[in-house]
Amino acid sequence: MIQLSNVSKIYPNGARALSDINLKIGKGEFVFLVGPSGAGKSTLIRLLYREEKPTRGQVLVNNRNLVRMREHEVPYLRRGIGVIFQDFKLLPNKTVEENTAFALEVLGMSTREVQTRSRAALELVGLGGKGKSFPHQLSGGEQQRACVARAIINSPGLLVADEPTGNLDPENAWGIMDLLYNINKRGTTVIMATHAKDIVDQMQKRVVAIEGGRLVRDEEKGAYGYEV
Repeated sequence: MIQLSNVSKIYPNGARALSDINLKIGKGEFVFLVGPSGAGKSTLIRLLYREEKPTRGQVLVNNRNLVRMREHEVPYLRRGIGVIFQDFKLLPNKTVEENTAFALEVLGMSTREVQTRSRAALELVGLGGKGKSFPHQLSGGEQQRACVARAIINSPGLLVADEPTGNLDPENAWGIMDLLYNINKRGTTVIMATHAKDIVDQMQKRVVAIEGGRLVRDEEKGAYGYEV
C-alpha cells in the first residue's frame, strides 16, 4: 500500500529532516512511528498525504506516485486518507456534526447522505449525543474523538495520526487507542507517530524507529525503545 524509496527531505533553510528512507507498509497493517523529537516523524507523516514533497526519492501510496502527482490530483488522493492531529484542528464556529461532515460537503454529497454518515461516525466514536455541541463545549478526549470521526467518515483505506494522544490523560489516550485498534481491525491501515512508550509497548504492533532523519529500526512486534 505504501512504499518510500530512497526518500530524503531537506527544507529550504537547509535543515535535513529525512535521509534515504526505504520503507514498505502493507494494506491493513498497524505501524507505530517512534523516535526522539525532531527525528523526522512528522515530516514522514506529511509526505504520505502530500502535505510535503520529498527532495529526493519516490513516495507511492496505493500505487500512485505522489512525487509526480499534479496539484489538482491531490484532493482525490486525500479522499482515501484520514488524518488525525495532536492539536485537533476542529473549526471552532461549527458544531461537532458540522466539523465531521465538512469533508463530505466539499465532495458535493446530498444533505441526507452527509447527515447519515456524520451521525454514524459520531456513534462509532462514542459521541452520538454530542453532534450539536461546539468544540469548546467538549473535553480534550471528546475533541480528539471528534477528530477521529472526521478522519474516518469517508471510510479511508489509510489513517495517519501524528501524536493523537499527546494532549490527553492516560484514560482518554487509551480510549483513542481502542478506537484506532478497532478501525484497523476493519481493514484500515493505521500509521501513528507517537512518544507514548506505554501504548507502544503494550500494543505490540510493528514499530518503525527514526533517528536524525534515518530509519534505524523496523520490528514486526516491537517496543518503544527510548527513554521518556
